[in-house]
Amino acid sequence: MDDGRPSDVRLRKPERSQVTVGLSCPDELVPPEHPVRVVWEVVCRLDGGGALAAFYGPIRARGGLCGRDATDPRLLVALWLWGCTDGVGSARELARLCLESAPYRWLCGGVTVNRRLLADFRVGFGDALDGLFTRVLASLVGQGLVTVHRISQDGTRVRACAGSGSFRRKATLERLLGEAREHVAGLRSLLDDPARSAGLSAKKRAAMARAARERKERVGAALARLPALEAKQAALATKVSEKGRKAGKLKGPRASTTDAGARVMKMPDGGFRPAVNVQLAADTASRAVVGVAVVNEGVDTGQLRPMRAQVEARTGLAVREHLADGGFLTLADVDEAAQEGVALYVPPKPPRNKEPRGSEYEPRPTDGEAQKAWRARVGGDEGKSVYKERAATSETVNADLKTCRGLVQLTVRGLAKAKCVALWCALAYNLLHFAPALLA
Repeated sequence: MDDGRPSDVRLRKPERSQVTVGLSCPDELVPPEHPVRVVWEVVCRLDGGGALAAFYGPIRARGGLCGRDATDPRLLVALWLWGCTDGVGSARELARLCLESAPYRWLCGGVTVNRRLLADFRVGFGDALDGLFTRVLASLVGQGLVTVHRISQDGTRVRACAGSGSFRRKATLERLLGEAREHVAGLRSLLDDPARSAGLSAKKRAAMARAARERKERVGAALARLPALEAKQAALATKVSEKGRKAGKLKGPRASTTDAGARVMKMPDGGFRPAVNVQLAADTASRAVVGVAVVNEGVDTGQLRPMRAQVEARTGLAVREHLADGGFLTLADVDEAAQEGVALYVPPKPPRNKEPRGSEYEPRPTDGEAQKAWRARVGGDEGKSVYKERAATSETVNADLKTCRGLVQLTVRGLAKAKCVALWCALAYNLLHFAPALLA
């Protein structure tokens, strides 16, 4: 067949069946200036300072005992930090990259890892991870890079690992819990009967038992969440008009059978989806993330004082100025901050009718001295200039963690595990911005 190709043309063609023999070194997978080497150096420096000591405690592979060697915690920490730096938010994806991507293969150095090992390590060391975050901040504070004299706080909603259809009310949850218990009992009877379970492997038996047990636990956790939700709904019921109550708008609260810690929240695009509220505090001078918390409240009120306490405990320094948007504000926060010697820069809510009440910065007859001072502070030119730092700090941090660090949608369940994910992202952010200081 004439394909228009000259008969005497010479081409280099792929020969995929050709066997080749060569010498290679894992250290040559990435060039000397590649940033993944910086991540490994920082992790080794932190380990040398004792920051990773808590990760070694649960390891059972010890000298004189039989069994397989444990994977080095330095490697697993470095993999997750580099993964978050690279925007990877899934253990399955991280395991794939460890086989296919040169920087991840360089980190592994021939050590094999699987998604289960990576997933368990990511969320299985909450206290150790929290301590590592604090040790990094302590290093930056010691070098004078972080002062926390002025911090900026903001909350960002992150999509939870739960579907909208997983939320059920009390009657349905009680029925589902009864069905789950019956399923667990029936499955136990099946597995204990050699004749009926003869065709099931040990792995299949364990998987079936684990799935049934976890289903019962999740439904039970959702049912246990209802009393707190009912109390909160009762407290808010006074804000609903009698007409709304008669119309049947007040229904019982719902909890998710997939993730009891998730709540349906209003997202930045205006839609309502299951999510958690990730609270982040940043030092306005250095842009370092200095506080991380995860709550399942759809609003930010009540989060100012706990965040200040966390930041001061981590850094050993006192917060003197606190910036946040109007969604955080309650007058009680103003009084508490004044008692602690903290100047709040939180804009007051504008009145619905300005004619009789005037500007939101004008003092009200019921205001105390702290509230009057707060209105005057945030309404002045200097206060407005200071408040501009909130968006320049918190919004950029939120955008960085969501756009570049993989804090988009959670693949884990529960507030404790969600906090671990947020801490990994915050650590990667701080490491990326302060690596030279951490290596000094």
